[in-house]
Amino acid sequence: MPHILIVEDEAAIADTLIFALQGEGFTTTWTSLGLSALDLQRTKPADLIILDIGLPDISGFETCRQLRRFSEVPVLFLSARDAEIDRVVGLEIGADDYVVKPFSPREVAARVRAILKRM
Repeated sequence: MPHILIVEDEAAIADTLIFALQGEGFTTTWTSLGLSALDLQRTKPADLIILDIGLPDISGFETCRQLRRFSEVPVLFLSARDAEIDRVVGLEIGADDYVVKPFSPREVAARVRAILKRM
């Protein structure tokens, strides 16, 4: 079972993702902080990370930058930021995909499957 780390500060969104991904057979871990996600990836590596940009401690962009210093884990940004520059920056700093909120949980699960299939 692939393991997905969800980094999202809104519990309702995290719950939706957990329900959708576990329904597809994935195991999940949820944290609301970027620094916690970095620690988790060092100690209990996930197979893919779903990462929000607007986190309470450090931004998802900074989390991804720091993550890339020690891991090549696939990253899917999931954010309310829909500006082209945000999508471009996210992809340029190492994300494999970028999905804008509001989102379809089924589409996110399909994108996760597609990314993992390529890895």
